[in-house]
Amino acid sequence: MTRTIAQIREDFPGLKAWHYLDSGATAQKPQAVIDAMVKAMGVDYATVHRGVYDRSARMTLAYEAARRTVARFIGGDEHEIVFTRGATEAINLVADSWGAANLKSGDRILLSTLEHHSNIVPWQILRDRIGFEIDVCPLTADGQIDLDAAQAMLTPAHKLVALAHVSNVLGSVLDVARAVALAHGVGAKILIDGCQAVPRLKVDVAALGCDFYVFSAHKLYGPTGIGALWARAEILDAMPPWQGGGSMIDRVTFAKTTWAPAPQRFEAGTPAIVEAIGFAAAVDYVEEIGLERIHAHELALVDDLREKLRATNSIQLFGPDHSAGIVSFAMEGVHPHDLGTILDEEGVAIRAGHHCAQPLMEHLGVPATARASFGLYSDDSDIAALMRGIERAKRIFG
Repeated sequence: MTRTIAQIREDFPGLKAWHYLDSGATAQKPQAVIDAMVKAMGVDYATVHRGVYDRSARMTLAYEAARRTVARFIGGDEHEIVFTRGATEAINLVADSWGAANLKSGDRILLSTLEHHSNIVPWQILRDRIGFEIDVCPLTADGQIDLDAAQAMLTPAHKLVALAHVSNVLGSVLDVARAVALAHGVGAKILIDGCQAVPRLKVDVAALGCDFYVFSAHKLYGPTGIGALWARAEILDAMPPWQGGGSMIDRVTFAKTTWAPAPQRFEAGTPAIVEAIGFAAAVDYVEEIGLERIHAHELALVDDLREKLRATNSIQLFGPDHSAGIVSFAMEGVHPHDLGTILDEEGVAIRAGHHCAQPLMEHLGVPATARASFGLYSDDSDIAALMRGIERAKRIFG
């Protein structure tokens, strides 16, 4: 029997009577994830890959089973999944390993106006070291990445395209298949930032055809401190190590060191064992509810909230009408930080600021926005509480 949203909310001890509308920053954790991590940290705990004793062997099996679960979740192979500290580290890994080995002065890469800082700054650091050029794809009027403009901009000099699957500010959804075709059409590789996509959209990297896909567990109802880089096996196999240490080696001598095969080559040191177990538990939880149901539920909430905000003449809305789980807006005469403070007093949590997307804020012509982002546990009561808080802010600020 399909559980109701009210029943699902009971799985999240961090919610209680709180109206949490900041899932785009980090999602609340279901009890199933918490229990899996407590068990892994307690009665099951041991190191992985090194111990010859039984519990270490069993924990190693559980850790690698988590890798298989995460790989299956996005349609990849377990040997193509590298565990990282999150999407930010995954992008830095690609930049410092693949980028440093394959980009040179005179090359170009293409980003977009709406990218998160984590998909801008690593490329700028590498650019300043190597000397390639960064081009920026503009947006359409409703906040989509303008792929017609990208098509006109791309040349054989472009070696990489790196774009967000879903904007963390606007909720706009990229046509990944077309973006992949455009990138590959000029011989470029393409990296997709899937942080905001995997909690609500069914992702199949094989069908999408991209070369790199990155995401974080904590936005997927899992723990912080872990995420994943998926890369095509042949690309991953050709990439040099990023960090040195234990686990990523084959044999070490003072004369020469040889590397372990991918993905172990990119996982130096003792890994985030407990977090990996929690990551897999989060995937299982989301799959049990169903991504199609989650996305449809969030779309209905987005439509409802945008309609209510549009009826409030002091509100400016950003992004497309049918955004994926995210609504950003500005209130005339009220700074988003002030609005966020008033809402907090009403038991409503939103995000207020530039959302690690300052170039996008400049494009929108505002210093910051207020952002309400939904999760699978969000419901009509959250929207009602948000609107009550907005009405209170109108009274306070006149």
